[in-house]
Amino acid sequence: MEIVHSGIAILAAILLIIRFKVDPVISLLLACVYLGLATGLGATGTVEEITSGFGDIMAEVGLLIGFGVLIGALLHAMGTFSDLVAILARRVGGKLPYAMAGTLAVIFPSIYVDVQVVLAAPMAKESAPAVDKRHGLPWLAGAMGIGIFSGYVFVVPGLAAVAIAGLLDVPLGTYLLYGLPIGLATALITTFLFRLLLARGLWNDETDYDQDVVLEDGRPRDESEEVPVVQGASRLPLGVRLLPILVPLVLIATGAILGLAEVSNPVVTFLGDANIALFVGLLIAFFLVRPSAGADGVGKVLTAGFHTTGEILLVTGVGGSLGAVIAASGMDKTLEGLFSADESAPVVVSILLAWLIAAVLHFAIGSVSVGAITAAGIISPIVGSLGVDPVVIALSIASGAMFALHVNSNFFWMFTTLLDLSTKGSLKTLTLATSLGAVVSLPLVLVASAVAAAT
Repeated sequence: MEIVHSGIAILAAILLIIRFKVDPVISLLLACVYLGLATGLGATGTVEEITSGFGDIMAEVGLLIGFGVLIGALLHAMGTFSDLVAILARRVGGKLPYAMAGTLAVIFPSIYVDVQVVLAAPMAKESAPAVDKRHGLPWLAGAMGIGIFSGYVFVVPGLAAVAIAGLLDVPLGTYLLYGLPIGLATALITTFLFRLLLARGLWNDETDYDQDVVLEDGRPRDESEEVPVVQGASRLPLGVRLLPILVPLVLIATGAILGLAEVSNPVVTFLGDANIALFVGLLIAFFLVRPSAGADGVGKVLTAGFHTTGEILLVTGVGGSLGAVIAASGMDKTLEGLFSADESAPVVVSILLAWLIAAVLHFAIGSVSVGAITAAGIISPIVGSLGVDPVVIALSIASGAMFALHVNSNFFWMFTTLLDLSTKGSLKTLTLATSLGAVVSLPLVLVASAVAAAT
């Protein structure tokens, strides 16, 4: 019954938000209460899961969101995004969504998806008019979503990719050899298909943007416009102004790579922590702006950044509460009992089954990494007897784990609020793009199975 009740809770939350215009925080909390009571957690257990889920998510991403938003405000104050967008518009023009998807997937793979979205969202909002005045932001939003998660599941050192490979005893080098081209192809093909859907009338400005942040013409207001531009800092070389983004990414990647190589260094471990790395980026941005703006000027910039942080934190935390209640309901164990890998199944059936297990687990639980890890745990005991190269099963799980990221994911709500989308807008971008990506990558995994069998 956990599956039925979880389905009811998720659908009810979506219906309340989209059809009846109930605030997402209220809708998600109602879904949490219903699900907790319906699955036998009791009043006390339900409250405990709601509060602990909120707290766990805040411990995981609260500082990342805060530091990321403030870095974005300071970067805007230096004119960083506008200058970067001008350069990108000259060099890639309308192909920026492809460049963003590919870069997020393979150049800056998703070590931490939360870091990527808080750093990429401001640039997507500012560059949207240069890409397409009508569909620029939704196209970039879809490209961001599939780029981030293609890297997360297919490209080492993405955390889901590392976890899947580890559970199935696949060497990371082997996983990267197959996963990197699949991740890149998935990101680019999905971005192209998503553009076709937008051209066929998928998007509606009146329902798909957050109406609290739109202008009279129906376009989203760029809240960074509230941030005063600091003239002195804006004259710094663009490479210097990008350091608040580049330095944290290098620190995080260095820490992750050394960790994979089992090299221990306390300084690198400290600086490679995502929270510390972003704080370093914030300090760099602060000291770049301070000489030109002074104490009062920096204060005004940071105040503008704080303006949007509260809503993002609250909605993200409540999304984490729903995920915690679903997990506490025993959903993962119920789904695990429904699936049993057949050792004598043909190769294609084994691949499809691995994909399906991961897709269902992710859809139900709301976490790409948890869905992938749980699926790998279900299959790993018999992976050696399936007659399929373990790397192919690992890639199948990665493909399925992207399917349909939606309202039971805290990332969904971060994505929604950072890009000024409505719930329906995020379902049309993030949910649709990740679903397309899961489907697009499946035949690529089948091709990889043929290559693996021939080598």
